[in-house]
Amino acid sequence: MARYTGPVCRLCRREGQKLYLKGDKCFTDKCSVTRRAYAPGQHGQGRKKLSNYGVQLREKQKVRRYYGVLEGQMRKYFEVADKMQGITGENLLKVLELRFDNVIYRLGLAESRAQARQLVTHGHFTVNGKKLDIPSYLVNVGDVIEVKEGSRKSPKIKELQENHQGNILPWLQFDVEKLSGKVISQPTREDIDLPIEEHLIVELYSKN
Repeated sequence: MARYTGPVCRLCRREGQKLYLKGDKCFTDKCSVTRRAYAPGQHGQGRKKLSNYGVQLREKQKVRRYYGVLEGQMRKYFEVADKMQGITGENLLKVLELRFDNVIYRLGLAESRAQARQLVTHGHFTVNGKKLDIPSYLVNVGDVIEVKEGSRKSPKIKELQENHQGNILPWLQFDVEKLSGKVISQPTREDIDLPIEEHLIVELYSKN
């Protein structure tokens, strides 16, 4: 299954809530969910009540869209989470949070996860001093993430640096001046500020 390349605002409308896929636009009156709070398509305003399976499926799709992962990747992450100690649903979210593109977004080096994925694939960052351009790479505690020396003069990187809000999650450190971040611990469920009912995803995958 190919990655979705259509208008991302349709994805938010399909899930019935903001997924913050467009960065700053999501906080303005131009947000599609604010203007048209119903699903896209000819029959979007006549959606019927979902079954239990439908609710579980929509929750899984919502998480996939938050993090920008394909179905095959999502299932692999679930299998990894299921083998870890602890609560499977929380483990799944922790694994997703440790994706390289998500960490770049969480460090404030991108306005959205989609932009973070693009910057990563273009080779703007290093991990422990080595260039890394794989968005799905799972970072580890202790990893140091920096903007590559040759990318620091990029207008986009400079803009992100100047507008950096400084609101970094407890499991990360970031030095705005040096454009250097570090993973100091594993993320906890409390650190993940997304409206997700992860137990529904576990129930869905457990049926298969």
